[in-house]
Amino acid sequence: MSNTAVRARDLGIELEGTPGPFNAITDISDVAVGLKTIIEDTPRPGRPLPVRTGVTAIMPHHSARTPVPVWAGVHRFNGNGEMTGTHWIADGGYFLGPVVLTNTHAVGMAHHATVKWMLDRYAGTYDGSEHLWLMPVIAETYDGALNDINGLPVTETDVREALDTLQSGPVPEGSVGGGTGMIAYEFKAGTGTASRRVRVKGTDYTVGALVQANHGMRDWFNVQGVPVGKFMTDNLILERETGSIIVVIGTDAPLAPHQIKRLARRGSIGIGRNGTVGGNGSGDIFLAFSTANPKGPLHGEPAELDFTMMNDRYCDALYEAAVQCVEESVLNAMVAARDMGGTEADRFLVKAIDHNALRELLERHGRKLIHAPIAASN
Repeated sequence: MSNTAVRARDLGIELEGTPGPFNAITDISDVAVGLKTIIEDTPRPGRPLPVRTGVTAIMPHHSARTPVPVWAGVHRFNGNGEMTGTHWIADGGYFLGPVVLTNTHAVGMAHHATVKWMLDRYAGTYDGSEHLWLMPVIAETYDGALNDINGLPVTETDVREALDTLQSGPVPEGSVGGGTGMIAYEFKAGTGTASRRVRVKGTDYTVGALVQANHGMRDWFNVQGVPVGKFMTDNLILERETGSIIVVIGTDAPLAPHQIKRLARRGSIGIGRNGTVGGNGSGDIFLAFSTANPKGPLHGEPAELDFTMMNDRYCDALYEAAVQCVEESVLNAMVAARDMGGTEADRFLVKAIDHNALRELLERHGRKLIHAPIAASN
C-alpha cells in the first residue's frame, strides 16, 4: 500500500507537532489499514447515477490470531449519523475486531461481511463450543451526491477485500476507500490520516488519526487561521450542510476507557480548527482506542485484570497530539482528493481544492510556507 497523492505538508503548510514515519494512523504499532475503492463513471444498467464509493478498514492488533479487546471510548459531537457498537463501548470500554468505514446505506452489508470475516479469521475461538458474539464497529458518511447510494453497490466481496488487504505503512488518501465519494467544505475530500509522536516523562508514545471527511460549508473553511473558504467561492454546491465526519483516533499510550473517551472528545476541537460548527445535518462521531494493555478474549481471562493507566495529569500531550492529528487528517483528505463528477449522469462536478490558490491565500495572509510543494496543482 502506497500513498502517492500530495499531502498538506507537501504544499509547505506549517503544521504543529512531530509526525511518525508514515504520518498515518499506521504509525501505531500493529495497526493496519485496508481499502476498497469503487469508481465507475457511467451508471449501471437501469440506475440513474454512477457508482463512486468504497470501504476503509482499520485493524488494531492486526497480527493477533485470536481476538484482542481494544480499549476504547466514543464521543458524539452531532449525532446525525451511525457508528455501530457504541453502546457497548460506552458501557464495556472496549470493542473487538476491525473498524470499518463506508457509506450510509452500506452499514448493514459492512457489518454482515465483517462478522463473517471475523468468524473465518478467528475460527478457533468462534467454533460454536461457547456462547460468544461479535460486534465490530461500522461507521458511515453519506456519499449520495456523487454515488448511486440507493443502488446499494457495496457487496460482501468489497468489504472482505478491504479487510483482506489490511497492512501497515503509508495510507492512500483523498478519493479512496470509504471516502471515495465524500465532500468537505464543498471541495472533493474523503479519507485522510496523520500521526504525532509525543514524549511523556521519558517514554515515547504515538497518537494517530484517520478521518472520513464529508462535512462543512465553504465559508466556514479555514486553514491555519486563514478563512480561505470566504475567498475560494467558485463551484459551490450546497445550500446547507448535509454531510458528516467520522474520526478514529488511536494511541499506544496506556489509557483506561474513561481516559480514552476524553481523548475522543478532542476530535471535536480538531475538526473545529478547520472551521466546522457541526451543523444539524452532520454526523460528527468520534471513536478513540488504545492498543496498550492487550488481553486475550475476556471470557477466558481471570476475575481480576491487571491494567496500567497513565496519570491524568500527564494526558495533555496526548490531547494536543490528537487535535493536531485530526486537523491535519482533514487537510490531507482534501489536498489529496481529485475532481469528481461532471458527467451527463451527475448532479454535480465537485472540484478538489486548488493547491496553488490555497498557497497564495495563505501567503497573502502572512502564513509562512515551509518549502516549495512537490506538486502544486490538481
